Amino acid sequence: MPRFEYRGRLATGAASEGEIEATNEASAAKLLSDGGIVPVAITPVQVRPERTLRLPGLGHRLPGLEDLLLFTRQIYALERAGVPILRALNGLAQGTRNPHMRKAISDIGEALEAGRNLSSAFGEHPKIFPSLFVSIVKVGETTGRLEEAFQTLSEYIELEIETRRRVKTAVRYPVFVLTAITIAIAVMNILVIPAFANVFLRFDLELPWATRLLIGISDMFVNGWPYMLGVIVAAIFGVRHYLGTDAGRLLWDRYKLRLPLVGDIIMRATLARFARAFAMSYRSGVPLLQTLSTTARAVDNVHVGYHIGQMREGISRGDSLSRTANATGLFTPLTLQMLAVGEETGAVDDMMQEVASYYEREVDYDLKQLSDTIEPVLIVAIGIMVLIVALGVFLPMWDLTQIARR
Repeated sequence: MPRFEYRGRLATGAASEGEIEATNEASAAKLLSDGGIVPVAITPVQVRPERTLRLPGLGHRLPGLEDLLLFTRQIYALERAGVPILRALNGLAQGTRNPHMRKAISDIGEALEAGRNLSSAFGEHPKIFPSLFVSIVKVGETTGRLEEAFQTLSEYIELEIETRRRVKTAVRYPVFVLTAITIAIAVMNILVIPAFANVFLRFDLELPWATRLLIGISDMFVNGWPYMLGVIVAAIFGVRHYLGTDAGRLLWDRYKLRLPLVGDIIMRATLARFARAFAMSYRSGVPLLQTLSTTARAVDNVHVGYHIGQMREGISRGDSLSRTANATGLFTPLTLQMLAVGEETGAVDDMMQEVASYYEREVDYDLKQLSDTIEPVLIVAIGIMVLIVALGVFLPMWDLTQIARR
């Protein structure tokens, strides 16, 4: 198990440092917090440091959810221990390895020293701190419950990381199989089929359709691979450019919700993200219209975000939350009933929390069944490919055997 060096503070304010074993930095921070130590800096222990040449500006990625989770837990622990926010930020900036995160934390500390509030300082770095993060911090800052705000954010980010991890686990097997099939097809068309084609073309035989198909595809691979490669590269760049536009992003976000097998899973996962973000924002005291605006950007889907924006417009006209949600056509009848009950009882945040849990349970079940659903499709596809190859190769060989016997 990896080891990490840490520097921190005890509840009495005394300094503490040492080493700890954990799976990653976030786990180390949690272990230290549970042990009564407020972590200030956590760095992996380098067993065999190597001197490497690194060009400036290369090898530095933007902070991901794991980095944001670690920062949120650390700032929450420091707030709970009563460490001043400016001092906490300065300590975290010194112990952060990611240069982008270190620069952002330093900028936030400088903004606080200049008299800016914390939420607006976070808002200056939208690529690292999303709008939902900034809104919750702003509410905690306004109400004097900043510690609870960071605790809520850490729980939300942890659930988001777990959801993404489950999705990656579910699609790992199909992606591996499709990659293996692609490599096998390329090897057969470039190396195997041409060797058989040279043998078959020496004899005056009427080749079966399967053999002609295999030879035609192989010739296309062997003779036209530069053009195929150029078309693929151009298509990749063209699609990426189009998806970078507003129209392309909207089209793709709408289409991926209708993909076979996985479209429903993506839809429910998106709605679960919306419901949990809505419950967290509303419970923290964010106004309803601002909550809808923030969560529309937090769902990471332009199509769903557009419908959430329509909910905001309906509520601003005086409609209820359940009626505007029903008009979008996104939610199930059970979810709409729970929203109506939440409005009647004044517990909308609790009902949205239940909605999020409901969708997350469905997504978890569907992800577990995804491999079982895709596996028969892959087996049938592989069987068809093997059948075509077998017919294309062995039927002419059978004819050659008959000629040799004559």
